[in-house]
Amino acid sequence: MDNLYKALPNPEEASTNGPDDFKSTKATENESPIPTNHNTTWKLNETLHEMDLSRFSKECHDNLVTEQMRMEEGNQRVFINIAGLRYETKLKTLSEFPDTLLGDPQKRIHYFDSMRNEYFFDRNRPSFDGILYYYQSGGKIRRPANVPIDVFADEIVFYELGNEALDQFRDDEGFLKDPEIPLPTNDYHRQFWLLFEYPESSTAARGMALVSVLVIVISILIFCLETLPEFREESLFKYSSNYTKEAAYFNTFTDPFFLVETTCIIWFSFELAVRFIVCPSSSEFFQNIMNIIDIVSIIPYFVTLITELVKQTEPNGQQNMSLAILRIVRLVRVFRIFKLSRHSKGLQILGQTLKASMRELGLLIFFLFIGVILFSSAVYFAEVDEPKSQFISIPDGFWWAVVTMTTVGYGDMCPITLGGKVVGTLCAIAGVLTIALPVPVIVSNFNYFYHRETENEERQTLPIETDKISLNNLTRSGSTSSLKKNNGSCVLDNNGKT
Repeated sequence: MDNLYKALPNPEEASTNGPDDFKSTKATENESPIPTNHNTTWKLNETLHEMDLSRFSKECHDNLVTEQMRMEEGNQRVFINIAGLRYETKLKTLSEFPDTLLGDPQKRIHYFDSMRNEYFFDRNRPSFDGILYYYQSGGKIRRPANVPIDVFADEIVFYELGNEALDQFRDDEGFLKDPEIPLPTNDYHRQFWLLFEYPESSTAARGMALVSVLVIVISILIFCLETLPEFREESLFKYSSNYTKEAAYFNTFTDPFFLVETTCIIWFSFELAVRFIVCPSSSEFFQNIMNIIDIVSIIPYFVTLITELVKQTEPNGQQNMSLAILRIVRLVRVFRIFKLSRHSKGLQILGQTLKASMRELGLLIFFLFIGVILFSSAVYFAEVDEPKSQFISIPDGFWWAVVTMTTVGYGDMCPITLGGKVVGTLCAIAGVLTIALPVPVIVSNFNYFYHRETENEERQTLPIETDKISLNNLTRSGSTSSLKKNNGSCVLDNNGKT
């Protein structure tokens, strides 16, 4: 209207002769016709009016086009109310991230209040400073100093900034990245790999892990029970007759312990073969220490089986050597207990702690070695003149020094002289200090891995997608009262959108 008013000429300036001429013309209008010069002036004014209206129409049209272009470019402002605190930004700032809650028009329309012409969110107000900075900075996430970490993480999930923003936030806060788990590309291989390798992936995988643990426990019990005197059959090897050889051969393959062991080995071999077939990488499969333990745990059975089969053709004099080999091979079966670490988080934490504390353990062994050499030499020279002394040489004192420094104290060797007792006292004190120095670092590593495993378990029980759905439902149920309103009631269109 201001432009229109400026475009139209002043009524007082419509006549070239001023206001008095205009009044006189109006007064004598009925008395005589308008002079020729007045007609020319009126036509000129009409032409000027048409030119001004045309120019004004063109300016209005240009302004409307420009305003429309600005709106299309997203220059219009958006008002966001966060629990009573009002923020203002441009639409194009939010449109840079169309997959987020504020950047997607279909998502943020659920929180629009048409009466106030703003978007209302009943969320944490200080956290929105970091959320808005994410949009303004082009994707940089920064947590405000007065906002707790867990609260800001919940806001990131609510506003659907995505996993990339959440990972960036965790990196900035010092959280360790979860190791990337390689999976087979084939769908069937991936299902079997998750079934046998990751018990937490499904209910069937947990059942498979339970069966595997049960078989491992049975195998360990068989390994322990067959060493009882009433179950040992080593006396059969003392005889050299054919009858004894046949009896030994017969008893080996009909022994209940051997049959149970065979059943366990069949399961272990099946599990190992399936995991090798469906593994993502064969080279990495054999580099994994757990897979090496699985292979070592089943080798003794096949060595025992081959030895028993070949025993029939061996001379009688070589049976004692075969028995010694079997004893050594059976001893390797004790490593089967480490198979439990695949299904035990506690053993995994212990292994990770020892791996991270190798430097401290190396220092402990090095200090212990120095102490053993030092105190075994000192106690030998302190007791060298005592006839009843048990320290005949320095190497004989190694065992005493180790037992004393580790505060075990078996008492099988002890100094007799006063000098030897003084050396023993110093050895015990030095052992306590030597062991106490690296232990806090090892305990700290254990606490670190334990808390990290606890956080991972909590994260698995509440995955990000579940949190996102629950938070959206709770927030929308508490904010839908501020949607488009008509006489106090919510209005929905035909598509179910507000």
